[in-house]
Amino acid sequence: MAARAVPAPLAQLPNALTLFRFALVPLFVVLMLADDGRGSWGTAAVFALAGATDQVDGWLARRWRVESQFGKLADPLADRLMIDAAVILLWLDGRLPWPGLAVILVRDAGLVLAYPAVRGRGYDFEVNLIGKAATWVLYAGLVGLVASDAGTAWPLVLFWSGVALALVAAALYVRKAYREVRA
Repeated sequence: MAARAVPAPLAQLPNALTLFRFALVPLFVVLMLADDGRGSWGTAAVFALAGATDQVDGWLARRWRVESQFGKLADPLADRLMIDAAVILLWLDGRLPWPGLAVILVRDAGLVLAYPAVRGRGYDFEVNLIGKAATWVLYAGLVGLVASDAGTAWPLVLFWSGVALALVAAALYVRKAYREVRA
């Protein structure tokens, strides 16, 4: 691995952003519950901030060559928790149909449960471009759903587009893991 490109204190910024995203999860949940089923741009902004930190922390870690084992494990977990909280609360509010909830929760459970099994056999998940695009589109769709009232169609179109991309990315991860673990 190449030498770190920034001073030691600055090298901790990507992990600090991940920890910040963990802290945003309960704040987001409280705000969603307080919105009582109505759309809220303020709550959507908190969710969007979480999405932005998800993009920035990974980019900084790679650019500054400060990727860490903590970041590799905590970053996707923080992302899963925020997205899962959003889909559960949106489903409870009647703004997301149950198949959307089911697909996201099954996908995330599969990722969380499969990771230790394949990691122990030498497979290292590297996020591919389709996986990144899926996350961006899912975040955009969920921001729209959080901001809008029930019945608004455009965020659902984005959400389902993100789900489709996520399923393609998952299939590619499974195929890659199968090939690498089997070899």
